[in-house]
Amino acid sequence: MTPQTPSRARAARLALLLAVPALVLTTACGGTESSDEGVASVSNAPSTDGSQDRSGSSSSAAQGKSAFYDAQMKYVQCMRKNVDKDFPDPKLSGYLDWTKINDLQQKPGNEEIAKGGKGGVCTGDMLKASREEPRRDVQKEYESMLAHAKCMRAHGVSKFTNPQLQDGNVLPGGDPNPSSPEISSDSPAYKQARQACKDKLLDGLDGMQ
Repeated sequence: MTPQTPSRARAARLALLLAVPALVLTTACGGTESSDEGVASVSNAPSTDGSQDRSGSSSSAAQGKSAFYDAQMKYVQCMRKNVDKDFPDPKLSGYLDWTKINDLQQKPGNEEIAKGGKGGVCTGDMLKASREEPRRDVQKEYESMLAHAKCMRAHGVSKFTNPQLQDGNVLPGGDPNPSSPEISSDSPAYKQARQACKDKLLDGLDGMQ
């Protein structure tokens, strides 16, 4: 079996995360197109006063980076036990290191890493970790992804699409057709653009577009 490209990996992971209604990053189709000339606004973005998390529900003192990191470590341990012993630690922020994960996925037999392993063996731990993710300003997520998309196009990846906003959620940009990629993520030009634009993405968004 031919290993999935990173763009396919992202598509698979985003599709899996649709199972968690609390997540604001989805792969639903549609939405309002953003232009290079302006930045759209989130009409019902989470409040910044600490009263809401990313799902819009009341947050608890137990939630935060520490709980998120611990939950991610449980997922990592599951992946090491059941999928690949070299599955990387999460970053100190708790977010997974998708640069390393995408590289690991190229090994034969690791094609379904982005889905929580073969048969979704670690999917439960993945979804539990996602529910512990700290709240973040949706507008800032959108602006980060938009800046990244513009940067990618400026560095030669002309088909890289903008993110969109839909019902207060961010729909990531990237390949216009992830199921049948139109952008070669293995090309030297793409890799150079990714390197040049990586700092445009907020921590935790590196695997989203």
